[in-house]
Amino acid sequence: MTIAWRLLGALCAVWVLIAFETRPSLADGEVNVYSSRHYTSDREIYAGFEAKTGIRVNVLEAKGGELLERLKIEGRNSPADIFLTVDAGNLWRADEAGVLQSVQSDVLTERVPEHLRHPDGRWFGFSTRARVIFYSKERVDLATLASYDDVADPAWNGKVCVRSSSNIYNLSLLASLIAHKGEEAAGEWAKGVVANFARRPQGGDRDQIRAVAAGECDVAIGNHYYYVRMQNSDQPADIDAAAKVGLLFPNQDTTGTHVNIGGGGVAAHAPNRDNAVRLLEYLSSVEAQAIFAGANFEYPVVSDLAPVDELTALGDFKSDTINVGVLGENQPLAQILFDRAGWP
Repeated sequence: MTIAWRLLGALCAVWVLIAFETRPSLADGEVNVYSSRHYTSDREIYAGFEAKTGIRVNVLEAKGGELLERLKIEGRNSPADIFLTVDAGNLWRADEAGVLQSVQSDVLTERVPEHLRHPDGRWFGFSTRARVIFYSKERVDLATLASYDDVADPAWNGKVCVRSSSNIYNLSLLASLIAHKGEEAAGEWAKGVVANFARRPQGGDRDQIRAVAAGECDVAIGNHYYYVRMQNSDQPADIDAAAKVGLLFPNQDTTGTHVNIGGGGVAAHAPNRDNAVRLLEYLSSVEAQAIFAGANFEYPVVSDLAPVDELTALGDFKSDTINVGVLGENQPLAQILFDRAGWP
């Protein structure tokens, strides 16, 4: 570890302790959350939990990679009780780093579907997002587009926009294709998409939608909620762009559309373990799910809560039920296949 990282770790640890001690403790204790979720709506969840249990919630927000490094540096001295992040690949990285612990909870086992949680309870998904295909309503015949495989077909040469290969959403998508198709076929898929690039990968998912609307490409890959956010934006340009673009849930006749999660687990050295489990259980409640998933236009993981109206308008779809843990396990190989394919 470099001196710079040691200094950063020491400063971070001090900052965290100060942040967690600025309010008096409640009778029922506290729970400390490290979260890479940047949604202000999460404050409503924490307020609801505090009101329901009397347990104070202290939150430290930063990027997922930064929080993971902080947990590793702090080790047994970490005040963190819960690590929350997006993408199963990030949760896999946390588990591989040894910063999460197993949890046995009847509530979580019952509420969170098996394919959306770690087999040993080291992390749980609390919302899902679909990796979909965006297409030009004007230029694309849907009879020619139905699956991820189609995006790699030579028919789309020069017509595909997508993010960089290092983007974890793309890594997870290819990781799922490795699980379903095998290494060789997944690698060929990546090569096929590269051959169809309309431009060098750049920008975020919303940029891909804007590119389709502007005619820079005909199809693109991205997460569904970016599209819905643009539909409900206060920016007329984004609303207009979304109106020119359609959303397709791929692989409805085969594996189902690739889905990923936002979720979390109990930190390995949680000083308030019982309270941490109670908060995770609360995140699976209808009350919390309506905010955790709905506020970001994501899908709830529980069966007794319908998606928000904006998602219902997109229609029902069949989702892939492979355990999302493989998205992390296959992540290193996915990056190798992207590199071999020449996907920047």
